Amino acid sequence: MAEAAKTLSHIPLPAISPKVVRFPTDLRTLHHQQLRQCKANATMTDTSPTALNRTLPTRLPNPAYRVREYLTEKEVDRLIEAARKRGRNGARDTAAILLAYRHGLRAQELCSLRWSQVDLRNGRLHVNRAKGGIESVHPLHGPELRALRQLQQGSPYVFVTEAGTPVTPAWFLRMIQRTGRAARLPFQVHPHMLRHSTGYKLANDGQDTPSLAHYLGHRNLQSTARYTALAPDRFAKFWRD
Repeated sequence: MAEAAKTLSHIPLPAISPKVVRFPTDLRTLHHQQLRQCKANATMTDTSPTALNRTLPTRLPNPAYRVREYLTEKEVDRLIEAARKRGRNGARDTAAILLAYRHGLRAQELCSLRWSQVDLRNGRLHVNRAKGGIESVHPLHGPELRALRQLQQGSPYVFVTEAGTPVTPAWFLRMIQRTGRAARLPFQVHPHMLRHSTGYKLANDGQDTPSLAHYLGHRNLQSTARYTALAPDRFAKFWRD
């Protein structure tokens, strides 16, 4: 027995490979790499809302941005003149403002206007109203006819981009805001102010409420009464100095 033990003691043991020693370290490194990859994947695929995109800026009431919701005739003229001088699309922008004002067009109605609705020879415009409004045929006068003739091209739409695609309400909003700043108007303007300006101008000219309602496409006269309420002529006889 002692002899066998002595024999075994002379047998050399195999050397331990360095890889066996480093195996636990390599395993930890691989585990950490997998953890980092999982965290990165979770960050990339996380669609849960954050406090930032859940919080919307508070919009103040309209009087905080402007003193009224319509433009006077002189202010519209300033807007048109500024559009004529702005950029290489002055003819298009001028015509858009002029038609929106003269015919009380909403942004969507203006942007979807087609040449099939325009009769340049007889000076007529067929107005298709949005929001279930009443359709009507409006007369086209000299300034509008001259502005429209400059825009004739191959597209079925009256107002198009440089790429030939129809303009959008978002474009109209940006154009009106930039032109309002260029015209140095004392407050921020938006496209629907042109429609309000139409109602105010025609009511101030003494047009009766039913005719004005039909011109603007209103089915309810109460929607039109706001413009006649703003007409100053109704108070003209209150004081006689």
